[in-house]
Amino acid sequence: MANIGRQTGVGEQNMQHFMSHSPWSGPGLIDAIQVKVSQRAEFQHEAMLLIDESADEKAGEQSAGAGRQHNGRLGKIELSQVGVFLTLATPTISTWIDGSLFLPEAWFKPEAAKRRAKAEIPPDRHFQTKPELAWLMIQRAVSNGIPFKAIGMDTLYGRSQKLRADLDQAGLEYYADVPADTQVYLCQPRLVYPKTKRGKPAKQPVVQGRAYEVRSLVESQHLRWQRITVRPSEQGYLIADFVRLPVWTFYQKRLRREWLLIRSDQSRLVYTLSNAPVQTALETMAWRKSFRHFAERSNQDSKSDLGWAELQAFKYQAWQHQLALTILASWFITQFRLDWAADTQHDPALLADYQVEALPILSVANVRELLRAAMPLPQLSAAQAARLVIKHLDNRIRSRKSRLHHGPGP
Repeated sequence: MANIGRQTGVGEQNMQHFMSHSPWSGPGLIDAIQVKVSQRAEFQHEAMLLIDESADEKAGEQSAGAGRQHNGRLGKIELSQVGVFLTLATPTISTWIDGSLFLPEAWFKPEAAKRRAKAEIPPDRHFQTKPELAWLMIQRAVSNGIPFKAIGMDTLYGRSQKLRADLDQAGLEYYADVPADTQVYLCQPRLVYPKTKRGKPAKQPVVQGRAYEVRSLVESQHLRWQRITVRPSEQGYLIADFVRLPVWTFYQKRLRREWLLIRSDQSRLVYTLSNAPVQTALETMAWRKSFRHFAERSNQDSKSDLGWAELQAFKYQAWQHQLALTILASWFITQFRLDWAADTQHDPALLADYQVEALPILSVANVRELLRAAMPLPQLSAAQAARLVIKHLDNRIRSRKSRLHHGPGP
């Protein structure tokens, strides 16, 4: 933000105000972007919505939502800020379309009131789990007309029976990874309401039937595995073995029929529950289940090329604004990539020369390099560089004095 201010002649304090205090609506901008996304023909056929989270390390606990929580990138519990993100993906392109800051439960305890006020957490925010935040974003995408065939998620979200039930009730197809100890029924069990000591039926039913952990089903000799080529990859083609079984699960006094889809890939087993229609082909289910790679790709692009990882502000509003501008940048580059793919004429002989079925489209990093060439940053003179260094040193001194006067900062 400071660099943008210098290049445009806008005061740095004005830029900081624009990010942390200005009343413009981050969610409002995201809604407008989603409407534009919904109008692109490229997403009308086989697009997927993908739920994933991304964590960023923090040096202090004052940043909105910061706390000791699981950091997937580090693979351990660390002082971090975590966001839940929604990616829209096709077999060739993916882009962030929404996000929500996860606020740990500790942020809503009475003793955290001062910290909430300092980070300007909205008064109407209350503790919500990550699956609950994901469900709100999915509902918003649906209301904004985002086209997609199904929703994919990892085990953190897939094990939420409530989220799966909500998606099923809304008529949304999902592919939800679940832990290996998830219990299912191969035959439809019975729900029995035993009588209480007073002779009345119990309020909670008892499930009568044999339950299996999903990992135990792999040992069955009756499974008919099928080798499926899922999609092209940088190493060639992604090929894995798949099998599916109709199973029953129990949640909130109800039995639900789901597919158990198992993927075997280089001695690694992944278990997925889905509510795909009975007539859905196994190849289609395998293809839709294997989309999660694109969520990780979007997270990496946003951090490495779109500036998401450079967020330094600690107020809730700043997080919302940074997210909206990152999604705006992602959509700008996505449109460029789609237009380039549609408008560029390829020599058919190239396919034969490279021995591939399709040529790759531009990556986010490719577009960034083109933008650097089209809009090069001006080179500072020695005097300008010296003034900039002096200004940085002055800001550091003033910031340190302010922290010593007001107490520890973020």
